[in-house]
Amino acid sequence: MIQDIAPYQFQNQYQPQPPQKNSIVLYYEGKKVLVRHESNHITFPKFLDLERENPTIYEDAVYLFQIDDMTFYLVESVTYKSSLDFQLEDIQIFRVADPQYLSFSGITGYQLYNWYQNHRFCGRCGKQMLHDSKERMLYCDECKNMEFPKICPAVIVAVTDGNRILMTKYARSAGENYALIAGFTEIGETVEETVQREVMEEVGLRVKNIRYYKSQPWSFSDTLLMGFYCELDGTDIVTLDCEELAFAQWFDRGSIPVEPSRNSLTNEMIINFKNGTT
Repeated sequence: MIQDIAPYQFQNQYQPQPPQKNSIVLYYEGKKVLVRHESNHITFPKFLDLERENPTIYEDAVYLFQIDDMTFYLVESVTYKSSLDFQLEDIQIFRVADPQYLSFSGITGYQLYNWYQNHRFCGRCGKQMLHDSKERMLYCDECKNMEFPKICPAVIVAVTDGNRILMTKYARSAGENYALIAGFTEIGETVEETVQREVMEEVGLRVKNIRYYKSQPWSFSDTLLMGFYCELDGTDIVTLDCEELAFAQWFDRGSIPVEPSRNSLTNEMIINFKNGTT
């Protein structure tokens, strides 16, 4: 999966330190990121690449995280020369670009970028939020409100029936990859209850023997995904929620039209079932 970057080590402890010339700059504009992209290989700019045109870049940078001895910083605005071959690319590039550890760092930085952008002002009194020096936290000096990064828990559900698995396609992207049942956990419910509710809401089926498989940070949607396998309980007739899904169909193990990819928990769960390893 996208976070599997061994032998590189992701270190997300908040240990702010001044950036150095070789520190890595992460710069985003909406859903675009500044990268050099050549033959599916990406490179992020370093401070030394941008310092001449951005004299305050060292002071304005926000520490994000570290991978091995590489430190990554968020920068809010930059000027850059086209001669450096850096350009703005859609963040979807992180699904496929190499090296994988840079794609993971880029999409993880994007999640933090969104959080900082969405909490520039206090939601309680409207004053500008300030950066804490010891924790990854924003605080309001006026009303003492504190904001920490929020992660949305969600489930990925593989519904099985003997040698069959239920696969779906989302209504908003019917022509794209096959998926599994998915949904966000609501306030007041366990993740197991989320599994049961989402399956019932999206395809009208009951399930039993819910088994946790694995989790995955999914920064494309600020989500912590939790994967579950479960078994059909009762009728296999699908009642499709057409607002959520364009397609839901049972597939025998031998006819699953999905091949392994590096990114997602969904793909890994489907391939495990296809290979009979669940």
